[in-house]
Amino acid sequence: MGLRKLKPTTPGQRFKVISDNSDVTVREPEKSLLAPMKKSGGRNNTGKMTMRYLGGGHKQKYRIIDFKRDKDNIPAIVKTIEYDPNRTSRIALVCYNDGEKRYIIAPHGLKVEQTIISGRGAAPEIGNTLFIEEIPLGTVIHNIELRPGQGANFARSAGSYAQLLSRDGKYAILKMPSGESRMILITCKATIGMASNIDHSLEKSGKAGRTRWLGKRPRTRGVVMNPVDHPMGGGEGKSSGGHPRSRNGIPAKGYKTRAPKKQSSKYIIEKRKK
Repeated sequence: MGLRKLKPTTPGQRFKVISDNSDVTVREPEKSLLAPMKKSGGRNNTGKMTMRYLGGGHKQKYRIIDFKRDKDNIPAIVKTIEYDPNRTSRIALVCYNDGEKRYIIAPHGLKVEQTIISGRGAAPEIGNTLFIEEIPLGTVIHNIELRPGQGANFARSAGSYAQLLSRDGKYAILKMPSGESRMILITCKATIGMASNIDHSLEKSGKAGRTRWLGKRPRTRGVVMNPVDHPMGGGEGKSSGGHPRSRNGIPAKGYKTRAPKKQSSKYIIEKRKK
């Protein structure tokens, strides 16, 4: 897997850097694991636009991903590594010994025909899902549950991972992708390794059209609006707009939006880096 820089034969290709998709093995997804996906275009049930800058984009189907990895102690063979339009990481089609097929988030380094397994007693190898109480300290993990049996919440996007720092009683301390250190129950599950497609952050679309294919419309800066439209609008010429803030007046750049008495704050050992 790597990146591909195109020759500047057109203005849109001059700065274009995309994945070479060398890790993707098939183009067609598994039909039994597809679900329809309806686009709202940013409109609510009455047709009123409630989210700006959304709309269009290529038609997509949702790939049903197994975030729980609850088929314990049944080996599965990796059949394919595939592209998923709904996420930045790659997905892998695995076939269990009982014949069931499922999609999982593909870890970096997972190979076709490799055997993976989940549950108690599994070896701490790439692609295997274990309870945190059985994972060796210092291991890099992804696809982490917040509550036992809930399914993975953390470290699912391309190249992201957390690190298991220590265990104390019924809690383990993990360093999350944001840099935050927090306590998580040792009865939660996590997958060994980091999420695949680690070069995703280095890609450049090259032109506005590729962004439109993703369903994103042009975003208007608040500073170029009129005062009636945005708190940062108005002024003569190219004025800076004062303190950065949202359309609703909520300050940006350092203003804390987390609830001060949030119930889960007691599990945070060290806050994320600013």
